[in-house]
Amino acid sequence: MRMLVTGGAGFVGTNLIKRLLEDGHKVVSVDNYSTGKEENHQDGCRYYKNDLSSDHILGIYVDAGTYPSWRDDEYDVIFHLAALPRIQPSFETPIESFQSNVVGTMNILELARKNGNIPVVYAGSSSKHGDLYSNPYSFTKWQGEQLCEMYTNIYDLPVTICRFYNVYGPHQLTEGEYCTVLGIFENLYKNNKPLTITGDGEQRRDFTHVDDIVDGLVKCSKLMLDSRYSHTHLINNFKEFEFGRGKNYSINEIAEAFGEDYPVEYIDEWPGEMRETLCTDIEAIEELGWKPTRDIIEYIKETNEL
Repeated sequence: MRMLVTGGAGFVGTNLIKRLLEDGHKVVSVDNYSTGKEENHQDGCRYYKNDLSSDHILGIYVDAGTYPSWRDDEYDVIFHLAALPRIQPSFETPIESFQSNVVGTMNILELARKNGNIPVVYAGSSSKHGDLYSNPYSFTKWQGEQLCEMYTNIYDLPVTICRFYNVYGPHQLTEGEYCTVLGIFENLYKNNKPLTITGDGEQRRDFTHVDDIVDGLVKCSKLMLDSRYSHTHLINNFKEFEFGRGKNYSINEIAEAFGEDYPVEYIDEWPGEMRETLCTDIEAIEELGWKPTRDIIEYIKETNEL
């Protein structure tokens, strides 16, 4: 099979491409490299540098040589992971968030529609379950979901929404404004600096390992392909799945995993953040046979040799 992964040089995209290549697929990545890195490139994948929100999606091959535009290739599935992530940076870049998360998504949906209704797996966010009007990131990711559903309703485009819960694991960012709480903690810990905790630290998060997220994405693509080639249809060609461990930890508990006596510093609470995330939806488990296998506390102890 031939797969297109948007955001393929980023955190989740890199792990997904690695899995797809291991499964024997041909993979093409398109990324604007705002958070993606060339050092994440996987041998066997063709990488293009492109801004998906541009009206002229032509694509420039990152490595040596000239190749046709990635838009001209034929794909069996499109994994749309590209987005401007994270809540806090979105307050300063609402226009950029809209361009990336909404316009970029619409361009990908149009590409899928105009090329024979290619199935699309869309990376949603658990932030949908919070206050959508509290920050540009949550709102624009939700708008992306609305576009997906509209394309299914009007054009019968097969789309599956996959909502992620607080992803962590290999290739996560550990510095910069787009890194996650675990990335921040790991960087501070390696530099022997106190861990910074926002608010009282009692906010709880459902942390899900990227390997489990990737497994869910692959299972979704298989469900869509099985439906496509067996000439059966998903209900309205539109599905939604939640991918979370189903167990959450407070930020204080995450900090304690680095050592009960390791120093911490409390700073002002960030605006727009949910007090708690917890995946209680079990449809992915029942319909896809998906099962999360990794625990963040064990991961912290393993990767930091605690």
